[in-house]
Amino acid sequence: MDKQNMQTHPGANFPAPYHPQYSPAAFQGPPGHPGYPRPQGAYPGPQAGYPGPQAGYRAPPPGYGSAGPMGFAVQHQPVYNQPGGPAGVPWMPAPAPPAGCPPGLEYLTQIDQVLIHQQVELLEVLVGFETNNKYEIKNSLGQRIYFAVEDTDCCTRNCCGSNRPFTMKILDLMGREVITLYRPLGCTSCCCPCCLQKIEICAPPGVPVGYVTQTWHPCLPKFTVQNEKREDVLRITGPCLVCSCCADVDFEVKSLDEENMVGKISKQWTGVVREAFTDADNFGIQFPLDLDVKMKAVMIGACFLIDFMFFERGGGEEPSMGVWS
Repeated sequence: MDKQNMQTHPGANFPAPYHPQYSPAAFQGPPGHPGYPRPQGAYPGPQAGYPGPQAGYRAPPPGYGSAGPMGFAVQHQPVYNQPGGPAGVPWMPAPAPPAGCPPGLEYLTQIDQVLIHQQVELLEVLVGFETNNKYEIKNSLGQRIYFAVEDTDCCTRNCCGSNRPFTMKILDLMGREVITLYRPLGCTSCCCPCCLQKIEICAPPGVPVGYVTQTWHPCLPKFTVQNEKREDVLRITGPCLVCSCCADVDFEVKSLDEENMVGKISKQWTGVVREAFTDADNFGIQFPLDLDVKMKAVMIGACFLIDFMFFERGGGEEPSMGVWS
C-alpha cells in the first residue's frame, strides 16, 4: 500500500479509505469524564530470531518434534509399538507397582477384564503352514497391556499340531519379558487320565506364580487353578460341546466348592469368514478387581491353554469339540 493511501483522518488512526462507524466524540465518555486515552502507537515489528543452537548441540531425532502454530515446536510423547504388531494402538500407562508385585504385573492391578486377540498369519491362511502364534493383550479400553509370542520350533509346530508343547513369552511395552508360559506335551483325550494337560506360569521368567492343570472328567473340560505352592485356588469348567458357532463359548471360573462363579474365560465369535479360514481367535477374561495379581496372570495362562486345546488348528487338524474328541 503506497503512502498516499496511508493518510489518516484527524483524531483517529484509521486509513483513508476506511470510514469509521462512530465519530471520535463517541469515545469521549460521559460528561465530566476526561475521555479515554488515544490508542498507542503501532507495535514494533517482530524481534530478531533467537540465536541458533550452540556448537556441538545434537539435533532432535526425526519425528520427535514438528512445527506447530506460529512456528512453535510441538513435542510429542514417544509411541511404542511391539515387534510385529500394528502401529497406532496406544499402550496402557504403567501404574505405580504396589509392594510385593512381580515386576511387569502392575498393569493387572487396575483391571478386571483382559482381551486377547490373536493375529492373523497370512502364511497359515494361504498355504496352511503353521507359524508361531502372536497375540495382543489389551484392557477393556482397547489399550495394549502386553504382547505374546510363541517360541516353538518349526518341526514341533507342524508335527504335533495343537497338542504341541510350547513356550509363550509375554512382553511389555519396552519389550521386556514379564511372563513366561510353559506347556509340556500331554494328552487331551478323556481316555488317558494319566497324562492330562497343564501349564506353568512364571513372572518374572523362572519364578513360578501358579499352575493350571486339567482335571479328569468324562464329559466336561475341567481345570484347577493353583498358586505357586501348588495349592488349589479356583476351578474352571467349560461346556460339554465346545463349539463356537455364531455365539461365544464360556468357561466359568468358580470357587473351589464350585458354588460361586467369580469370573469367566470367553472365546468370542469373530464372524463366519474368520472362523472358517483362520485360527486367529479372540478371547475375553473377566476376574474380580481385587483378585491377587499373580492369579490374574495365571488366568491369562489358562486362556492360552484353553485356546490350544479346543480352538487351535495346527497341522491340518480341526479344532477339538470336547474332551472326548
